[in-house]
Amino acid sequence: MKNKHNKKRNTAFVFEALAREATVAIIKGDNERKAKVVSIVRKHFTGDSLLKRDLECYRSLYENQNLDETTSKKIVEAVMAAKRLIDPDGLFKQQTEVINDINKELSPAIFNNFVPNYKSLATIAKMFNTNSPKQAVMLESKIVNGMTGIIEEQAMQPIDAITFTTFTKKFNEKYGSSLLREQKELLNHYISSFSTDDLETKIYLNRELTRLKESLEKAREVEEVAADQEMIKKTELVKERLAALSNETNLTEATLFTILKTQELVKEIYDDGSNS
Repeated sequence: MKNKHNKKRNTAFVFEALAREATVAIIKGDNERKAKVVSIVRKHFTGDSLLKRDLECYRSLYENQNLDETTSKKIVEAVMAAKRLIDPDGLFKQQTEVINDINKELSPAIFNNFVPNYKSLATIAKMFNTNSPKQAVMLESKIVNGMTGIIEEQAMQPIDAITFTTFTKKFNEKYGSSLLREQKELLNHYISSFSTDDLETKIYLNRELTRLKESLEKAREVEEVAADQEMIKKTELVKERLAALSNETNLTEATLFTILKTQELVKEIYDDGSNS
């Protein structure tokens, strides 16, 4: 009998759905709703909670991409060992609690939020829960293929295009542009920082700030910028702002919006330069 996937009992899906909800709230400037999401994330996905441990098992599989096959298989083996140490009854209880909090504090509609890697998360959940050795091997093979980059990106297409369209529309209304790949990545790191020790976020932030500063420095070579002293002056001011951000210990909302706008600026400079 084919196992039916229950996304409400998929710890990683629930976390990613909450992350998307917080992102939309941030973009809309809905601080009250963002605070509710953050409160739920911090309540259920921090410390030594079973949900956090379960989420780390998922993350070890879906956040490790473009690895070699041997390493991928070793990670799967280690994850399965860690997963077996999680009390299933205790995990079920904590999942029920977070589901109830989402329904009460937010809305059951959260579980319909667009999560781009839903298929990958569902495959991992099925591997965790199957009692069939044959199915376990087949599912592990799919996961290893995903970790090694064999599965093409079309396998991760949205399950709810309307939700995704709504999400990007809110950003477009506020900023007047499409959500860039690097902006999505920044938002994901920001949301994830609610439940982690921020180390990965800090590493990412330093890398992204360095990339933006280098891009702005090279922008002097773009004809439209080089010919406009006012543009050069503004570019230098943005670089100084980015340098100041490098000294901040936390990724605050103000920092987030500054980087989002800088990412958009850099894209526009180089797009205009390539089209001239």
